[in-house]
Amino acid sequence: MERGRGYRGRGTGGRGGYRGGGRGRGRDGGGGGHQPPYHTVLEQGGVHWNPTTTQGGPNQGTGQGLTRGGYTGGPGGSGGRGAWVPRPQLERPSSSHVMESAGRGHSGGGPWRSPWGRGAAPPARPQIHEPALPSRPVQPVPDSAAPEHLPSTSSPPENRNRYVPIMRPDKGGGVAVATVRLDVNHFRVNFNPERVIRHYDVDVRPQESPRHGRPVKLSKMLLPMIRKKLFTDNDSELPLTMTAYDGEKNIFSAVQLPEGQFEVDLSEGEDMKSRKFIVSLKLVNELKLRKLKDYLTMGNISIPRDILQGMDVVMKENPVMRMIYTGRSFHPTESCPEDDLGRGIIASRGIQHSLKPTFQGRMVENVLRKLEVNVTHRRTKQKYAIVGLTSYKTRDITFPDANAPQRRIRLVDYFLEKYNKNITHLDIPCLDLSKHNRINYVPMEFCVLAEGQVYPKEDLDRHAALLLKDISLAKPQERRSKICCMVRSEDGPCGGNIIQNFGIEVNTEMTSVLGRVIGPPVLKLAAPNTGKLMKITVDKDKCQWNLVGKAVVEGKAIERWAVIDFSVADKFRLNYGSFISKLRARCTSLGMRMEEPLLHEATGMQTFSNDNELRQLLEKVTSQAHKLGRGSLQFLLCVMSRKDDGYKYLKWISETKIGVVTQCCLSIEANKGKDQYLANLALKINAKLGGSNVELNDRLPHFQGEDHVMFVGADVNHPGSHNRTSPSIAAVVATVNWPEANRYAARVRPQHHRKEQILQFGEMCVELVESYERVNKVKPEKIVLFRDGVSEGQFDMVLNEELVDLKSAFQKMKYFPTITLIVAQKRHQTRFFPQRDRGPTGNISPGTVVDTDIVHRFEFDFYLCSHYGSLGTSKPTHYHVLWDEHGFSSDQLQKLIYNMCFTFARCTKPVSLVPPVYYADLVAYRGRLYHQAMMERHSPISTLPSSSSLASLSLSSAASFDGSFRLHADLENIMFFV
Repeated sequence: MERGRGYRGRGTGGRGGYRGGGRGRGRDGGGGGHQPPYHTVLEQGGVHWNPTTTQGGPNQGTGQGLTRGGYTGGPGGSGGRGAWVPRPQLERPSSSHVMESAGRGHSGGGPWRSPWGRGAAPPARPQIHEPALPSRPVQPVPDSAAPEHLPSTSSPPENRNRYVPIMRPDKGGGVAVATVRLDVNHFRVNFNPERVIRHYDVDVRPQESPRHGRPVKLSKMLLPMIRKKLFTDNDSELPLTMTAYDGEKNIFSAVQLPEGQFEVDLSEGEDMKSRKFIVSLKLVNELKLRKLKDYLTMGNISIPRDILQGMDVVMKENPVMRMIYTGRSFHPTESCPEDDLGRGIIASRGIQHSLKPTFQGRMVENVLRKLEVNVTHRRTKQKYAIVGLTSYKTRDITFPDANAPQRRIRLVDYFLEKYNKNITHLDIPCLDLSKHNRINYVPMEFCVLAEGQVYPKEDLDRHAALLLKDISLAKPQERRSKICCMVRSEDGPCGGNIIQNFGIEVNTEMTSVLGRVIGPPVLKLAAPNTGKLMKITVDKDKCQWNLVGKAVVEGKAIERWAVIDFSVADKFRLNYGSFISKLRARCTSLGMRMEEPLLHEATGMQTFSNDNELRQLLEKVTSQAHKLGRGSLQFLLCVMSRKDDGYKYLKWISETKIGVVTQCCLSIEANKGKDQYLANLALKINAKLGGSNVELNDRLPHFQGEDHVMFVGADVNHPGSHNRTSPSIAAVVATVNWPEANRYAARVRPQHHRKEQILQFGEMCVELVESYERVNKVKPEKIVLFRDGVSEGQFDMVLNEELVDLKSAFQKMKYFPTITLIVAQKRHQTRFFPQRDRGPTGNISPGTVVDTDIVHRFEFDFYLCSHYGSLGTSKPTHYHVLWDEHGFSSDQLQKLIYNMCFTFARCTKPVSLVPPVYYADLVAYRGRLYHQAMMERHSPISTLPSSSSLASLSLSSAASFDGSFRLHADLENIMFFV
């Protein structure tokens, strides 16, 4: 007999979710196994089955899971400077070892003993884990582009020089001020290694040949109906509950199915006309789950992605049939009254499943386009996708008679004669539901929006967006409870008997893991009057500090600045004298001597929203201030009466055209004059001018002596999911001071639409190295690079495209620094829930690290929660070390990243994401504002562009906007973006 604990999943109650990881301890009946866990991640919106790797203690069976679902794994197992290295074999543990379960937690209880206990016979099937979380729409990464997650000893010679992720340097960290037992939303999935899943290719085509001769692409709504009809009519040969369908070309079956062609008679349409289809089934593969177990036990080190795909589809089958299905998200058909966001929109709390080893103008048309409607004027309610609105009113629409093309028929007459329907609303357009060049105009009164369609969050109005945010901020225990309910629901992946028919089971208890809490660093601030530096110990529980009776480490004197007040014509106009007096006093108390402004210009918000008038005003103010102050303006304070879209014009003009730092604030908050608000303004101003707000008392871990180190952050901002033309925006930031490492320079570039690879990465990093050299008179000898926004399936791209580009650019300079490359992921759905000592918010403590059980078995990754979660459920950051030429241990790197989180310039608490990545995200978003400002400037609202002209304006080519994105030379090396 053999038994393994290999798969884990995870789940959280929230909104959206995409990937799980897992680690488990395994045991093989004869001598200990290396059985990793499969994971399912569930969040109140999604179920994820995530195979990942597992790692046990020195005498425990270790196991490896798989990465799949939203992300696919990158290659694994190498070190050094790029030479390919085969993965070493791990020592098998003794079979007499007693295994402590790391996979289950009782509600409110502590860890539990393995049910098969000391000396008991192990169970008969390996196990997987499954994670759970609430869903939101996500952009999946195609598996076809995903590299193998682990190298194979039989790799072809041409692949042997490719970079692959390094292996973990140790067995995880050990430094901690406390340890804590946590539940994690990963759920174990068991599978029978002796079972076989049969994979069939499905081809569906109409029985009648198309008139135009080209193949007809059938609707994704139609394909599941055809499959269900076929299997229901032939249940003895084609048992529905023994199969799973991906909705397109693949059927997976627990039993052998007959191959060949089948005729399906599907009735649909206004007259119940019969449409006939030919369905072809062909066996293309037999997926032996033994191969998956072999992978997990290291009998086979090549990831069986085909098996993962099949199991993923199997585990989605029950939710697909019983819930609203959109992509990888599943939502219940019923909603709560408190989830109503208005305008026919609801916030749907669902689950997300993956297996892991506007321009104004015709705004209604923009909102409706691509939505699906059911028509009500026919006997059957057919579903159509909206193409747009007709150009004419309903009363004026005519179309050619099919029998007499010379004759035109009025739409109003047609509906009366054909359907006996009088159209009431004649002065509005119809919906255009045309398809395959076949005109189909339907009056709106005969259309009902189909339920369960995703509404883009970015299109919500402010009130609805706030409601959605409140709904998503579930307290940890509430979220935990909802996740567990979803996992056990009959509508979820565990419901029904489909997965059981494939030999798969899901443990519905969350996995229990051991976390370590790292101690916070000692900080450095200054005395307010003398400027003498002093040590600061942060609050024990929240890890926060305050500025009462303290000053910033290095405050910049502010001598040349000006104010533009845009609130003068509004109800909440600025109380200028009082506000300026309070701001100057607060800045001075923080060690930033602030003179009176050189110039005060008053205008209205209409100027703020007009790019031409705004540019003229900015140029006038900066020019006058320059003459008055006999030097360049240090910064410009812009006071607004409300939030306004003109903000993007202000930033684009000031930062790319004029070269002046701007700081915005709202008049309503400025008039209140609260100390905390004024202090926050002062911190941002000081950082933008090159000051230092807070520093670590001790040097960053690992780096000693005369090392010169530069920290780099890189991110790409993509346009919304419904935008098919706008460029993606790449941003790279880097520290320019050492050893403080808290001042950054930035570069931003546009690139091809939805292109994740940073195309000019090496060039941008060379510019940042030159900035570092200008400040320090020497190039950095060591570079630590943090990359944001990439999935495991893109690790190979980061290593073999971006890292190679970086090294190549440095080589041309005859410059050879050592490099560490780390990916920081926030877009995952792992959540941790303390079993005891939950504190006032129920969240885990700042500094909590998990680097066992639910991480990759061989590669170097860990979860770190560096912030205090005051609202909702804390989301840790998942760090993956892909490349390391500095020899970091787990403890050193975890402490380095945690300490850096205390140096974020604009707040007095640690942030959730390492600052280089946080800043890169801010710069990339700033680049998005530049693009929006340029697009609206070239496309006035008065002349709404068509989709074709919009595409030509957007010009997703990187070169087309590069000049307009270039930062002004005066701002390239300062933190204008905080």
